[in-house]
Amino acid sequence: MFPNSSNLGRPPFPPKHQQQSNFFDKLPLNRPPTFLCHQEIIDAQFHFQNVANLATIPAVTQQQMTYGNGSPVGTSDASTSCRGRKRLSEQSVPHDVKRQRFPSHRCETTAVNQAVPLPEERRYSFPGSIQFPLFHPHYIPDLTGCAPLLQDTLFPDPIETTLPVAKDKLSQQVLELFQACQQQTCDLNKKELCRTQLQRELQRIFPESRLFLVGSSLNGFGTRSSDGDLCLVLKDEPVNQKTEARHILSLVQKLFSTKLSSYIERPQLIRAKVPIVKFRDKVSRVEFDLNVNNVVGIRNTFLLRTYAYIENRVRPLVLVVKKWASFHDINDASRGTLSSYSLVLMVLHYLQTLPEPILPSIQKNYPESFDPTMQLHLVHRAPCTIPPYLSKNGLSLGDLLIGFFKYYATEFDWSHQMISVREAKALPRPDGIEWRKKFICVEEPFDGTNTARAVHEKQTFDTIRGEFLKSWQVLQDKKDLNCVLPLRKTMRKR
Repeated sequence: MFPNSSNLGRPPFPPKHQQQSNFFDKLPLNRPPTFLCHQEIIDAQFHFQNVANLATIPAVTQQQMTYGNGSPVGTSDASTSCRGRKRLSEQSVPHDVKRQRFPSHRCETTAVNQAVPLPEERRYSFPGSIQFPLFHPHYIPDLTGCAPLLQDTLFPDPIETTLPVAKDKLSQQVLELFQACQQQTCDLNKKELCRTQLQRELQRIFPESRLFLVGSSLNGFGTRSSDGDLCLVLKDEPVNQKTEARHILSLVQKLFSTKLSSYIERPQLIRAKVPIVKFRDKVSRVEFDLNVNNVVGIRNTFLLRTYAYIENRVRPLVLVVKKWASFHDINDASRGTLSSYSLVLMVLHYLQTLPEPILPSIQKNYPESFDPTMQLHLVHRAPCTIPPYLSKNGLSLGDLLIGFFKYYATEFDWSHQMISVREAKALPRPDGIEWRKKFICVEEPFDGTNTARAVHEKQTFDTIRGEFLKSWQVLQDKKDLNCVLPLRKTMRKR
């Protein structure tokens, strides 16, 4: 399904008259799952020599443990899972640094001054068509037409990370927080190991299914404490989320509670608008949310990923806003506040609407790359086609953070406007019932729904807006991030 596949261009599911010869029916269930190249990761720095050998993943302390009826899977020691990086502290990072470089062969690195993603990117398995030559230790994928060919080895040495200039204290604090809390390769390893094994188990019940890792784990905005989001795709037609999806998830919950109970704990079916099964993987110690056929999450993962890497101020700014919102208890859709996805869209919208924009509307500038009807097996290609955005806006991270709080505290018209990243501007509120009774309207870039629909109480909205106002006033006066977010405590939690 993705560039390592010799069947590149094959639709995500076979035509109905060919479904009896589905690939997954032929896949031996006792064969270890292979790392494919579906999910494009700039951040991840794997050094696989043998694609099929999970035990060779660096930065993860491996212990043999059988997952379900599958092959052994490595477990991770959280305290030693990411080595080779010295943790930053206020003493170790000078405030007058003009260019931040953090070389590492073990942990997540990013480059922002090239097209997205990089030729040197690491590739994670993304369910789809596979050919067994991938198991050969010296197999080199054909990436023609998708990304520049890799050079001497499948996974060359990582390159250095370039971060924005930090000439003031507040900007430096944002960078320190970002570097300490951003998702590392070892964090992504654990999620990918779980996804690979779970897909195998789920294919015993749903032979044609594929399991996708989506959301913050892949879109460039993940932190070390981010949960994993999984999308179980059963077919290319929509699934009724109120009936069919709930029934499927009840079967998944039963599987987790019985056959996989030694490895999955606390599986819980949440009957939301998009129902999910929440669970914790004992092997990786990661919390997961699993949905069925919510394919818009796959599309927006790669849209956000493109925004994350076309301008080097985007990721640090988003991370500090997410940490700020969590600290102030306004980052939990299940409790009627803002989801992390809505917060990311709010940051992107703010950066698009500055007098001198820092971000464009990627969907308007590159409509062919983000066609909402594009087949899933082509979605990952979009970031390969988008060059960096060269903005004339030279505002520092500190100034942008203050401006972000000011925009939503005093400038944005919550009563009459909708946040639209798709159009790169504030739009008049639609007149539908989904929008009419909501206090915050944030347009989902692909399906046009309200991602902030969870905020449905006036008191909660007033609290959210009040936090923006207080933080703007304090930061404008003090220029110290500690005044609105305790840095040491936040970095310890990561």
